[in-house]
Amino acid sequence: MKVRQLPRTIALGMLSLILISLTGCLYPDDQTPGGNVSAREAILTVQDAVDRYQEQTELLPIQNAKESVPVYEKYKVDFGKLQRMGYISSVPSAAFESGGSYQFLIIDEETKPQVKLLDLTVFQKVNDVQKKVNEYRSKNANRNPAGEEVYPGYALVDFDKLAIKAVDIQSMYSRQSLNLLVDGQGQVLVDYGIDIVTAVEKSELAPKPEDDLRRVLIEASYYVPVRSPVYHWVEGEPQAVSNPIK
Repeated sequence: MKVRQLPRTIALGMLSLILISLTGCLYPDDQTPGGNVSAREAILTVQDAVDRYQEQTELLPIQNAKESVPVYEKYKVDFGKLQRMGYISSVPSAAFESGGSYQFLIIDEETKPQVKLLDLTVFQKVNDVQKKVNEYRSKNANRNPAGEEVYPGYALVDFDKLAIKAVDIQSMYSRQSLNLLVDGQGQVLVDYGIDIVTAVEKSELAPKPEDDLRRVLIEASYYVPVRSPVYHWVEGEPQAVSNPIK
């Protein structure tokens, strides 16, 4: 049974209860990403190196990025700088640069820089679906392979229209399967609404209307959400928004 066949509030509430009952809590106390201890240790090591680098140089060891790059993909850790200056002895095995499955990023670069992980497995799956959506739109007068609308301006990707098997996107936070969305411009995005509602309930937060709710996921884990829309709290539940409140 698809989640979206139920009213959104009921479906999200039921799923959050299921997640809690199955896992005990959405985010382990030690925030171990995916149960991968080596990745967790790598995060701590790289964070220490970044902190020391910034303290001594007043700069951040990041690769240059275009302004158009999404905020949670933008500032990749420059391991070359950290190695050349002796802040790390080797690139962590979890890192893409060493053949691993994660891109190490720095967020909050202007306030209190934090090292986070971008799951490249999820990233690649979304990119693969994006290519199929682009092909579909080019052959169908820019119409989307859209199924049910689940947020204003966002619909589920209809894999039948793409003539491919539904892609399984596993949440970095809860390990549950997540839906893929397509917006009006044909951009493919991951729907983290289920994870967000669970995180908000567990943290007992009272979100403000202008809050970007992806932040609750970031604060509770080592991960950034991959290819995600902005979420605001609307009538007691997270809602993906096309025009975020500034």
